[in-house]
Amino acid sequence: MQRYGDGKTYASRAPATYAALDLGTNNCRLLVARPIRDRECLGDENFRIVDAFSRIVRLGEGLSQTGRLSEEAIRRTIDALLICRDKMMARSVTRARLIATEACRAAENGLEFVERVREQTGLKLEVISRETEAHLAAAGCASLADAAAKAVVLFDIGGGSSEIVWLGGGVGQSSERIRHWTSLQLGVVTLAERFGGAEVSFAQFDAMTDLVVSELQHFIDSASREERCHRFHLLGTSGTVTTLAGVHLNLPRYDRRRVDGLWMSHIEIDAVMNRLRRMSFAERSQNSCIGPDRADLVLAGCAILQGIRRSFPSERIRIADRGLREGMLLELMRADHSFTV
Repeated sequence: MQRYGDGKTYASRAPATYAALDLGTNNCRLLVARPIRDRECLGDENFRIVDAFSRIVRLGEGLSQTGRLSEEAIRRTIDALLICRDKMMARSVTRARLIATEACRAAENGLEFVERVREQTGLKLEVISRETEAHLAAAGCASLADAAAKAVVLFDIGGGSSEIVWLGGGVGQSSERIRHWTSLQLGVVTLAERFGGAEVSFAQFDAMTDLVVSELQHFIDSASREERCHRFHLLGTSGTVTTLAGVHLNLPRYDRRRVDGLWMSHIEIDAVMNRLRRMSFAERSQNSCIGPDRADLVLAGCAILQGIRRSFPSERIRIADRGLREGMLLELMRADHSFTV
């Protein structure tokens, strides 16, 4: 059995095919892609997606109360990982990186889970640090930042943690532009379990927002001397911001092509967040861009976003439907010199 994630490159007569898997506290996501060499025809795109998979597995469900990954969550997750393995084999993936984030970092049985995954699926998960997670998020979506801005605050709201990065201006590789970063041990799952998710009062929402601002204080202080300009903006990557964009656009079904790269003003963000806060749980569940799997998490995500906005006021936010997986793919392809960037 090919043990994807073991660092090996598997021989193949077909063009090199890469895979990036991101196992988070809430989601299991896979992208399979091939590099693009004809850059003149395809602009700033570096690879073409040939397969993808995403499933809400809630690996970290109950983790904040018990400190452990539950057996039910583990089984759900392994079922999803088996699908990912089969997709990688079907696409003859030659190189892959498979990461696990906050749930596996925080759980007492996180390493036991990783070993169980290896035994049952042949996939070798890499439990990455918070710093690595922040850098990968930046690598995946920094290209969407306004090149004329002297500074951008990039954020990735996850299920168990949220990464915040201060990017300096320019168009170089993201690793050269990172000035400050932090990782909050607050995500949509952890906040929803702590404050409630199905029914969230205005007081609960404000309490979540205040907690985020408090946790961001050290980052705010460290970035206080950084230069901004009138083009300063926020750049968000996560299910929270893409959901907000979909609801804002009144999409009958989610459409990545219309969401990725969308600019939203602070007035538009306020309007869609207020709209969501006034919805009942049933109304959120029935919304085509939220659905029953996210209906109890979206307001916690909104509270995290509100805390970031309060800490770093901006006239606009750019929405990215790209992030960790795209960052991994770019790094794998650069390491193999699959294209010139």
